[in-house]
Amino acid sequence: MMDAGRHPNLELLTYSEVEEVSGYIGKFQVKVRKKARYVNAELCTGCGVCEEKCPQKKIPSEFDEGLGNRSAIYIPFPQAIPRIPVIDTEHCTYFLKQKCRVCEKLCPAEAIDFEQEDEILELEVGAIIVATGFAEFDAKSSPQYNYGLSPDIIDGLQFERMSSSTGPTEGEILTSKGVPPKRVAIVHCVGARDEDSNVYCSRVCCMYALKHAHLVRDKTDAEVYEFYIDIRAAGKGYEEFYKRVQEEEVYFVRGRGTEVTVLEDGRLMVLAEDTLMGRPVSVKVDMVILGAAMVPHGDAADVASTFAIGRSEDGFLLEAHPKLRPVDTNTDGVFLAGACQAPRDVPDTVAHANAAAGQCLSLLSRGEVTISPTVAVVDEELCSGCKVCISLCPYSAISFISHDGTGVARVNEALCKGCGTCVAACPAAAIEARHFTDRQIYAEIEGLLHGSREKVGAART
Repeated sequence: MMDAGRHPNLELLTYSEVEEVSGYIGKFQVKVRKKARYVNAELCTGCGVCEEKCPQKKIPSEFDEGLGNRSAIYIPFPQAIPRIPVIDTEHCTYFLKQKCRVCEKLCPAEAIDFEQEDEILELEVGAIIVATGFAEFDAKSSPQYNYGLSPDIIDGLQFERMSSSTGPTEGEILTSKGVPPKRVAIVHCVGARDEDSNVYCSRVCCMYALKHAHLVRDKTDAEVYEFYIDIRAAGKGYEEFYKRVQEEEVYFVRGRGTEVTVLEDGRLMVLAEDTLMGRPVSVKVDMVILGAAMVPHGDAADVASTFAIGRSEDGFLLEAHPKLRPVDTNTDGVFLAGACQAPRDVPDTVAHANAAAGQCLSLLSRGEVTISPTVAVVDEELCSGCKVCISLCPYSAISFISHDGTGVARVNEALCKGCGTCVAACPAAAIEARHFTDRQIYAEIEGLLHGSREKVGAART
């Protein structure tokens, strides 16, 4: 990120959202809302005085997954580029009660600006790469794990923050009582390979669960139990790491952890079935780590709609072809990178992003593009302007324009894929597909039938 922030040909628009995308390949118009930080980025030096002196310090930290706290003015994460804080208006005393303004009084750079407003930017770009990442499965959706009922039932990202030297416990693995656990259970496939949540394999869960077991054994003397369906260690060095963890005296129980119970003394009990032994098992532990699956972001549908791209059955953004065009979408000029398209680990994400960047460079270096001639065409003399085709077009290729005091539909040939949806739906029969007109299709059918009759006649003679 630091290299990206310093690159002369890169402009980072942080704390911003894409609101609208129009146009077509080579000429996209993108509307971006640059949200107000209430901090002047040109004056701020990132010294951290405002964050340190802010009296509101008991707000659960999103970066620490709720295990730690932050102030009402904060830098989202330690390596943020640029290192500029943002004011949380939902918790800031000034925005709630019109009081305080301590950060403004103590800022040595006089960078605090409570009058700052959102800024709308209009950009014109030739290509777009969508790299919105993934979300973690909310284990509360699977009530059998009782996630949220005990502070010692945590998910994978919470354990990542706990085991990090920059985390709320400075890297120490501790229970809610502030002591190292004596027994830890790690449950695989939470929210994955399950008919009640997601049927797909999340790919990364096995390996990060093994890493968690390794960290627990390395930092504590705790017994570690891994409850798994089967270990999927497909990657360079992954199987070797699996064997290494086995040698660290981690207990592997082949069988999904079916239930986590909070006992009266605060300890936890994991119920499972050992499919190798053919019997149910129960283990009392001090901490449970849920290996939650990777899922699409909650706003994936809005992202897909904004960029006119599809979604697969599992909710991830849809590529044009899973093998031949894994970074392309059905909207020319829009590409996918990383885990927004499917669950991926870091090496696969880097390779996928490089491929998307390569496709962009290849496109932009050509100077011109070739589009398919098989597109829909509107006969504006027949068009009644009912707009039925506009709402049905999956590629947002049809617009409404004024014509002779009323209006007609018009197809943007750079966006149209010739799917025929509008042709079939038009009540006035005002749209036809080039090279697939009714006359051409009837001629093809007649040719097929004529050939079939000749074959039948020859067979009889």
